[in-house]
Order: sequence, then C-alpha cells, then structure tokens
Amino acid sequence: MERICKNCGSQLATENYFCPNCGIKQPEYSSEEIETKEAHGQIQERRNTTDGDIDFQKINGRLKVKNSQQKAVVISLIVSLIGVILTFLTFNEGSPLYKAYAVTLISIFIAFAGLIVALILRSRAKKMKTLISGENVIASWQLSHQKKTEYANFLFQNEKEKNKAIMWITTVLIVVIFGIFILVMDEGKGVMFLVMIALIGIIAAFALGMPAFYRKKNLNGDGVILIGRKFAYINGFFHNWDFPLSGIEKVKMIEKPFHGLYIQYYYFDRTLKNREELNIPASPDIDLGHIVSLLK
Repeated sequence: MERICKNCGSQLATENYFCPNCGIKQPEYSSEEIETKEAHGQIQERRNTTDGDIDFQKINGRLKVKNSQQKAVVISLIVSLIGVILTFLTFNEGSPLYKAYAVTLISIFIAFAGLIVALILRSRAKKMKTLISGENVIASWQLSHQKKTEYANFLFQNEKEKNKAIMWITTVLIVVIFGIFILVMDEGKGVMFLVMIALIGIIAAFALGMPAFYRKKNLNGDGVILIGRKFAYINGFFHNWDFPLSGIEKVKMIEKPFHGLYIQYYYFDRTLKNREELNIPASPDIDLGHIVSLLK
C-alpha cells in the first residue's frame, strides 16, 4: 500500500514514522499493515525512528527558509554608515554641510542607533540560523494556502480592532489639547487647526493602513513554521523569548480561531512588562500535545 504524507503529499517509505520532506509525524500502521510488512521485513523497530533521527536541516532546505534577520542587519549597518559620512562632512571645509552642527548631532545619533540596532539584529540572525539548520527546532511544518489565508485574515481583523480603539483615544486627546490652544491663542489659530487635522490624518493612516500592510505581507509569506524552545519563525516573522526577564507564560492547543498552537510570552522594556500572543495554525496530523509538553 502506497503511503502519502497528509501534510505535504510526499511519498513515504514503509519505515517512515516521520515525513522526510516536512518532518510531520505520520499515523501509526494498522495491525494488518504491521503483520504484512513484518512478514516482508519492511518495518524497523520503533526505537530506531525517534524524533532525533529527523534531519531538520534537510527538511528546512527543502522548505527554502531565508534568514530574514540577516537582511535587516545589512540595512542597519548601511544606515549607520550614512550617519558616519554625514558627520564627517560637517567637519570637512569643502563640504556644504561644514559647521552644520545640528546635522552633526543628528548624524551621530543615526550612526550609533544604526550600529546598536545592527548588533541586536545580528543576535537575532544567529538565533534564526539555528532554526534553519534544525539545531534548535522541536517541530516544523508548512501552512497550506487555506491555512495561511485564515491566519492572515485573523491577524488583520485583530490588529484593525486594536488600532481603531487606539486611534479614537488618541484623536480625542489631540482635539482636546489643540482645541485648548486654539481657544486661547490670538493669532495662528488656522495654522494650529491645520496641524491638528494633519496629525489626526497621519494617525488614522497608520492605524488603518498597517493592518492591511501586514495582511498582504502574511499572504505573501513562505508559510513555514519553525518552533524552537526559546524562539520561533512564523510565516516570515521571527519571535524570541530568550533574553533576560522574558519567557513563556502560556502554551496550549487551540481550536479557535483555527486549529493550532497558542503561545503567550512576556518581556520587559522601558514600558515594563509586555506580552505577545501567537496563534499558530497547524494541520490536525501534527502532534501539538508533544510540542506543548516540550515548551512548558
């Protein structure tokens, strides 16, 4: 009987307990199949086909996962270099920016900011590399077009509702603050009003435009899911919870808004404790219970 992987459709050898193409655990043989295959010497012992035998590097090579963090490192270094060049020009007598000390301060800030961001992203790129190589992967699979669409639409609706609430609160604050200035000012009321309208327009464009932008990006994503113990790659986006004062708070299987894996992790920054929620679609054939137990 020909065996086909239910996740990616690849043909399986009789001894495969895991798909060599996508790494997904396959259903057990029926008792009739076991008796037939044992008679022909086609089944190896179960202990020889454990999770550790999966070549994730080979699997991820077929999935063609790219290290998205590495490109961001290069861009940050280019920005830092531009800051250094601008700083140099402000001290060069033949330059049109000579003695433009305001530009000097801004350029120094750009140079240092770009360098710091590059160092942070370089660390993330190294972590991402361990997922691509399979070194830190505990599970990997690829979303079907339908699953990816469900995922993109869910994130779009969720982010749109949150952004709309923030937009209305911010708009009210802007109207109140600018309204007070407009009432007490003797001159420049028209300019102040135009500034207020412009700010509201920028905030509205950001609040309503960003969810649509990320929806398009998710729809165009590679659909690859790589789960590690301390970080994960989800359809082109990298998440990690391995830095100081961070970790997983909740992990469980979900059925809504779709069948999959739910991970909530936390981290601390200048705004104190923050939380991120990941709702990750998965095929029914994937052993999510095993993943949950490894992440807890």
